[in-house]
Amino acid sequence: EQLIVGSSRRPAGSWEKDYDAFVLPLLEDKQPCYILYRLDSQNAQGYEWIFIAWSPDHSPVRQKMLYAATRATLKKEFGGGHIKDEVFGTVQDDVSLNGYKKYLISQSSPAPLTAAEEELRQIKINEVQTDVGVDTKHQTLQGVAFPIAKEAIQALEKLKNKKLNYVQLASIKYFNYFLIQIDMKNETIILANTLHTELKDLPKRIPKDAARYHFFLYKHAHEGDYLESIVFIYSMPGYTCSIRERMLYSSCKSPLLEIVERQLWMQIIRKIEIDNGDELTADFLYEEVHPKQHAHKQSFAKPKGPAGKRGIRRLIRGPAETETPSD
Repeated sequence: EQLIVGSSRRPAGSWEKDYDAFVLPLLEDKQPCYILYRLDSQNAQGYEWIFIAWSPDHSPVRQKMLYAATRATLKKEFGGGHIKDEVFGTVQDDVSLNGYKKYLISQSSPAPLTAAEEELRQIKINEVQTDVGVDTKHQTLQGVAFPIAKEAIQALEKLKNKKLNYVQLASIKYFNYFLIQIDMKNETIILANTLHTELKDLPKRIPKDAARYHFFLYKHAHEGDYLESIVFIYSMPGYTCSIRERMLYSSCKSPLLEIVERQLWMQIIRKIEIDNGDELTADFLYEEVHPKQHAHKQSFAKPKGPAGKRGIRRLIRGPAETETPSD
């Protein structure tokens, strides 16, 4: 497996006139590719280029992963100093001339906050300062902080360093997923499971009769990049759990996350709550981690009333309802 040159052409006119005619015919519906397009401008190293990463939605996952993994190598071998802009696209409109110009406009405007950044901003605004430690158990305004077992802390550290796949109390191997439960008797957060877990296996790890905390190292490709993101999943299978269990898991969630993020310095890209493991499909998890940016919705406009004069009376009593004066 290697990257090869599929096509090349000499300039016929200006870069803008040639762009769509040169680039768009190279795009296939199910085949990712890289396109290097030369501009007319130059810098100290020579001509400047646009680096286009084409990864259509319907292409095989394996192809997407291979191209995402070789992206940095190709840029390094070509020479990063020659690349003026990078454009990623899944449909032709993304990488057309018009799409490239929209990209330039978006780059010049302030970047909007991502979902994770907005969530962190809200936490900082609303947070209450509490002294929460690994070995403390006390009531706070955000919940109950139970002690965390030593094995759980060690597993969290390994997850932060991306050496995890699934954790069970007796097994400390390499994981990308681990599950934590509450020891109801001793009021301690302990490890529950460490089985190796791929994305397709994740729904099977969700108990149908007990609540759990899950930390999953989500490996995937997004906009041409290979990413490994930690996702927190809180599963609560409704009323099959006792009231006490539901209350404890709900109350311990925030203090647990505070310890994980503030004391262990683990970056959690997304926090999800579910009641059924069947919800955890590949599409669901991807859309949770990378939500689509919706256009700003126009505020509701009150409809105009009927044309003409409406009169001054809203309620009119019929002849039969006329009151008879009493003597």
